[in-house]
Amino acid sequence: MSDIRWYKFSSPQTFYPLAGALAPWFGVAAALFAGYGLYISFFLAPTDFQQGEAYRIIFIHVPAAWMSMFLYLIMAGWAAIGLAWHTRLSSMMAVAIAPTGALMTFIALWTGALWGKPMWGAWWVWDARLTSELILLFLYLGFMFLHAAIDDPRRADRAAAVIAIVGAINVPIIYFSVKWWNTLHQGASVSLTRIPTMASTMLWGMLIMSIAFWLYAIAVVLIRVRCVILERERNADWVKQLGADA
Repeated sequence: MSDIRWYKFSSPQTFYPLAGALAPWFGVAAALFAGYGLYISFFLAPTDFQQGEAYRIIFIHVPAAWMSMFLYLIMAGWAAIGLAWHTRLSSMMAVAIAPTGALMTFIALWTGALWGKPMWGAWWVWDARLTSELILLFLYLGFMFLHAAIDDPRRADRAAAVIAIVGAINVPIIYFSVKWWNTLHQGASVSLTRIPTMASTMLWGMLIMSIAFWLYAIAVVLIRVRCVILERERNADWVKQLGADA
């Protein structure tokens, strides 16, 4: 394994076919995990004794909320690498991740509203967790809009990277908000420091759905980064050759 030169895939030209080869596998795996996870979540998992059937929204809500935070950190990491070392593919990866992260954040907010209505009696409250998650959505949108507003890709990468890096401070605020402030939102559903309080079937359903969301995000980002590469490298000889071969 040490003889494999992984760094060669840092070039858009070499990463493009690799992304095309991997994306279908991740997409199929995401569909399989999602199907199994939904079956467990909605047919095998027991009814919650306090929240009734309404709690089942967590099998979508919690994975989406986790992904919204994880993807932002990954996006900020790629943006920081691109800003520091001027690596083209790093900035392209950040651009490709942003729409999926924004989608996950929107799903988390939307499903949270559906869950909050029967639990709290309101679609929305200016709770610390909800408000910081809404700010996360604005950070994703700000990253995308600023990048799209600047014609020069290199300048756009640098400007958007600053937003991504500065905005990363919001992720720990989201995660620790239920501990730092007195909020309506419940604490973490799963923790590495204590035994889960939910039934094992519920836990497995949530974890499998989380894997499905991860696999979906990887598949979509790989597909999107290929589009970004073609757009950025359209004047390169290898891209022209792709067009000629097609």
